[in-house]
Amino acid sequence: MLDIIHHGGATGVTGSCHQLILNSTHSLLVDCGLFQGEDAAQDHFQQLQIEFDISTVKALIITHVHIDHVGRLPYLLAAGYKGPIICSVPSAILLPLVIEDALKIGFTRNADLIQRFQAQLESQIVSVPYGKWHTVVNDYEKGKQGITTRVKLKRAGHILGSSYVEIAHQRANGAKERIIFSGDLGAPYAPLLPAPKSPYGCDQLILESTYGDRQHVGRRKRRATLKNAIEKALGNGGTVMVPAFSIGRTQELLYELEGIVHEAKRNKNSQWQQLEIIVDSPLAARFTRVYRQLKPYWDKEAQRRVRSGRHPLNFENLYTVESHEAHEQTVQYLAKTGRPAVVIAASGMCAGGRIMNYLKTMLGDERHQVLFVGYQGAGTPGRAIQQYGPQGGWVEIDGQRIDIHAGITTISGYSAHADQKDLINFVKRMRRWPHTIRLVHGEQTAKHALKHELEALYQRNSKQVNVVSGEW
Repeated sequence: MLDIIHHGGATGVTGSCHQLILNSTHSLLVDCGLFQGEDAAQDHFQQLQIEFDISTVKALIITHVHIDHVGRLPYLLAAGYKGPIICSVPSAILLPLVIEDALKIGFTRNADLIQRFQAQLESQIVSVPYGKWHTVVNDYEKGKQGITTRVKLKRAGHILGSSYVEIAHQRANGAKERIIFSGDLGAPYAPLLPAPKSPYGCDQLILESTYGDRQHVGRRKRRATLKNAIEKALGNGGTVMVPAFSIGRTQELLYELEGIVHEAKRNKNSQWQQLEIIVDSPLAARFTRVYRQLKPYWDKEAQRRVRSGRHPLNFENLYTVESHEAHEQTVQYLAKTGRPAVVIAASGMCAGGRIMNYLKTMLGDERHQVLFVGYQGAGTPGRAIQQYGPQGGWVEIDGQRIDIHAGITTISGYSAHADQKDLINFVKRMRRWPHTIRLVHGEQTAKHALKHELEALYQRNSKQVNVVSGEW
């Protein structure tokens, strides 16, 4: 059985980075992500450099372009990695935008340096169509020493371009092994993207476990909760603040909001017709434009909306805020006037970005609402607001204590992650179940709960499995 070294994402939720050891001279790297929240505090040194040996790494495979899966890529290239960066076709378009933003935040704002780095990055990107085998190592000679290793990307349904990775490895003596890295798996019935389909089977499965201990609500219920939370703030004369990742969650929310606004106009609901939906993030606006360009990768429902003449990511009530000056004006205007508005702004875990100015200005005012639609990592301001806000608590932002009087609502169903049932089904629907499952990308409680359910599944079906949940 091939060995795997985890350089992040094994004992926490963020920083995903997994090295598959093929032999003494060949290995593959799956993702190279940044640590966030408590993971960042525990692994601060690891964030600052690539501390592991990359001399055997023959290819880096990117499952998707969220920062906790690609954020250490600049450090990897700075450490001398010059091999291929394999990803899906949509991810190849999105990745340079994500890395440009990461460079500006964590490295430099020197335009020449960023341009040179981007040129190197784009020269190393190898885009691979979904469902097609791609050879990454081939020094195989039958009857002699050597290996051949191929990878295949399949839709993961998490964000546009997201993939799970299937790796087929064969030695010269005929021994074969199939390994699957799930990356982040999406939930069924999520807006815009088709749900992931299970592979035929594998020997080893490296499975995410972010929501391994809970179930999401159904789409109809979460859509109703979204609508109710917004209508409550509108009734109070307030603003709904939605912390959301610039890529994935923002576009899914816009899709759902367009549907609600479209329905309101048909029913002549003036409250919703006047509602401003504001995307206050230049990066999110850029990603949304790319999402619109990549309509062929949308699911069938979204395709039907487009054919009917609707524009799910570019509708009448939608406004974008680009400049910092316009951002500051928008914050003050909404805080003073109480004009009906939904503001979607990064970061998704309230760990920086423009959402912080909205929170500092509006958290203390009961007219407003904070709507969480995604996972809030331990140690992030988002988790603190989510945890203590409903109790009338407080949070520290930029060294300032902010008492929380705004309403706090969490909708887990809009998570781009599969829940416990979906993760179990990903395994259950394989024709050939893995004999080893490594649980990554989850808090210990989530991993232990998922481990218990997986072991019970195998026991009911009289099968053997070794589920490893962080005891590396």
